[in-house]
Amino acid sequence: MTTAAQIIAQKLVEAGCRHAYGMPGGEVLLLMQALSEAGIEFTLCKHENNAGYMAEGSYHATGAPGILLTTIGPGLANGVNSVANAYQEQVPLIVLSGCIGRGEAESFTHQVIDQSALMAPITKAQFQVAKGSAQQVIEKALDIARADPPGPVHVDVPHDIAGSDVELIERALLAPLPAAWPEGDALEAARAMLARAERPVILAGLGAVHHHAGAAILALAEAGEIPVLTTYKAKGIIDEHHPLCLGGHGLSPKSDTVVLPLLKESDCIILAGYDPIEMRNGWVEPFAAANAIEIIHADIQHGMHGAAVRFVGDVGLGVAALQSAVAGKTGGAPAARAALEDMFAARENWGPHQVFATVLEALPEGGIATADSGAHRILLSQMWRCKTPQTLLQSSCFCTMGVALPLAMGYAHAAGVDGPQVVAFVGDAGFEMVIGELTTARDAGINLTVVVLVDEALSLIDLKQSRSNLPQLGVNFGATDIVAVAKAYGGSSEWINDKKQLIGATNRAFNHGGVTVLACRIDKSGYAGAF
Repeated sequence: MTTAAQIIAQKLVEAGCRHAYGMPGGEVLLLMQALSEAGIEFTLCKHENNAGYMAEGSYHATGAPGILLTTIGPGLANGVNSVANAYQEQVPLIVLSGCIGRGEAESFTHQVIDQSALMAPITKAQFQVAKGSAQQVIEKALDIARADPPGPVHVDVPHDIAGSDVELIERALLAPLPAAWPEGDALEAARAMLARAERPVILAGLGAVHHHAGAAILALAEAGEIPVLTTYKAKGIIDEHHPLCLGGHGLSPKSDTVVLPLLKESDCIILAGYDPIEMRNGWVEPFAAANAIEIIHADIQHGMHGAAVRFVGDVGLGVAALQSAVAGKTGGAPAARAALEDMFAARENWGPHQVFATVLEALPEGGIATADSGAHRILLSQMWRCKTPQTLLQSSCFCTMGVALPLAMGYAHAAGVDGPQVVAFVGDAGFEMVIGELTTARDAGINLTVVVLVDEALSLIDLKQSRSNLPQLGVNFGATDIVAVAKAYGGSSEWINDKKQLIGATNRAFNHGGVTVLACRIDKSGYAGAF
């Protein structure tokens, strides 16, 4: 016989999980112990919300579902933002929470809320383990979390059930086979659209990343010299240095002036795993539905665009099925690529452009970057060129602040000491939201560089107020001695005021163990007209 907590831990290990993040309480002590005994390392965080982002970072590093462990009531409620983020960002996350037994819940109300109801709008499914059901529940939770589109699943574990005996049932779990686009009228119609097209464009999104469709997209693009646009989440699905790649888009009005006309003028848009949840309202109906072929990883419902032909299945196989329809070379879009490169080129004067270009040049091959929400993220996403997918990690669907530091920590921690160099880009407001997690990085021995853009303002909101002819309100704040705080929390840190200082500081940071915080003083005016 095995306990319910041990079965949950065993099944998570079988799914490849090796890390859990959170803050314990009395209701999850048995579960936390079972995770540890099974080989899943628990990392104590300073806030459950940040723990959820660290769990997401571990997923990006390992491919295994992230684990967020919280206690009853306020513990779970603290993690709501990170769970909602995982839901929109399509991150497989197992949310384990403790609760009191069902019998006690009829009379005992201390810290008791309806935890399943709390999680219902922001998770794919919610379960509460009953006596004897632990194996069935955790297997279902893992299957649902990993199924297209991936996302978080909540598992409530009553403290009186965690230690109860359960008989383990041995059974093989079969992975579903990828669905290829079947021969038939729909596929023939799509091929005919592409065959007669003179100005085709490929627009790739997160589904292409989930299905590892980069090779198929690159083959189709090169066969017809078809330009490739991506969302921010799909940056690197083909190497962004490739002459056919026009980079990631969606939140930059400046880049829209180039890419939206390209889509409007196209006579065949191939949507490869494109989920418009990343895009702002300027991307509502950006192309004629009659010209669109949609190949999507899941039956995602939205009102952003239509398509003449739609296939739900394996994105890579769907794209490959169109290969035979390429009639000739279309010439790509070199003018568009040149215009975008000029728009977002590094600048001579000190500011955010120079910060990003300098760090990018110094980052070792294979390095990973994370970005917080704010003005810096939009500019960085246009400037930063990814060679492979998921090497610039960000919240581009939920667009929450406070994600970059814990996301980078989770990635670096799960990747281990032999993993790639990781750098987090964050504004000073977002950094102060999560600054306490520097102690988590210290205690866990995480190697990480944090680049803080210090302008003492919510610069993106400031820009929006200005564009709306509104007075400046609620966007400025006082100065914090970030270097002193970072050092007090056990990190290395220094103020950066120009490119020369940044070059030396990044070289030191990338060769230094532990956490280094580079506080780059910039003027918020550097963002004006930047994106």
